[in-house]
Amino acid sequence: MAALTRREFVAGVMATALAARIEASPLGLPIGSQTYPHRQTIGAGDFAGLLETLKEIGVEAVELCSAIGYKEFAPLADARAVKRTLGEHGMKCESAHFSLRELRDNQQKSIDWAREIGMTQMVVATLGGGRTPAMDDVKRAADEYNAIAAVAAKAGMQQVLHNEGFEVSMVDGRRTYDILMDLLDPKLVKFQFQMSTINQGLVAEEYFTKYPGRFISMHVQDVDMNAPVPEGGRGRPQTAVGKGSIDWAKTFKAARTGGVKNYFVEQNMELTKASVAALKAMNV
Repeated sequence: MAALTRREFVAGVMATALAARIEASPLGLPIGSQTYPHRQTIGAGDFAGLLETLKEIGVEAVELCSAIGYKEFAPLADARAVKRTLGEHGMKCESAHFSLRELRDNQQKSIDWAREIGMTQMVVATLGGGRTPAMDDVKRAADEYNAIAAVAAKAGMQQVLHNEGFEVSMVDGRRTYDILMDLLDPKLVKFQFQMSTINQGLVAEEYFTKYPGRFISMHVQDVDMNAPVPEGGRGRPQTAVGKGSIDWAKTFKAARTGGVKNYFVEQNMELTKASVAALKAMNV
């Protein structure tokens, strides 16, 4: 075999580096998709078709919603079949969202479903205390969730909290989300950050830096903070990653400090395609 010239060697190294950059993903983690925006497809019984579409656009992992707590996900009740379908499409699934009610009523059933699929993270979207809670409401919600998380931990599951209406409310001049950071046991509860809550003044990089190690995942969307708020809307509309106001380089750098281990695009299919393409092109 003829020896490579220096020029050929350098060209090969550059080509390899370029290919790695093209195939890169932020934090070196699989690009994921939260399937809630695609729930109608799942409800119609075409879970395999959804996975095929997501795989084609570059998604490597999915986050589901519970077949017990979310009616559109009822076709996924057979955990063994779900695991088999995921495997057939080369998809990872470490996480799902669960309703607070189902965990109150029969937590073990939900744990068994998640474990059979191979999950390790159980997320609740909100603790559901309303948008104008009192401090006692926040304390009561935190106590209940710590108890739920303790049961999950014994079963080898990581309990996770998302941030929706209740969590972005204000109590006695403080954000409920920050109060929950104080009240929820860091050994039992991790957090999942919803990027679109920049609409309510929550900036991911600030939270990841302020609370190192408290996060495990994030839901990825972008928002153009210069766009007008639609009449009757609660915030500016979402856009594809890189088309809005979020500084993604700073976000992913801070995500390392926050402890983020996975992330999921949570958008309709059109925006999901554009956002996944943008994430694949990032070198962060």
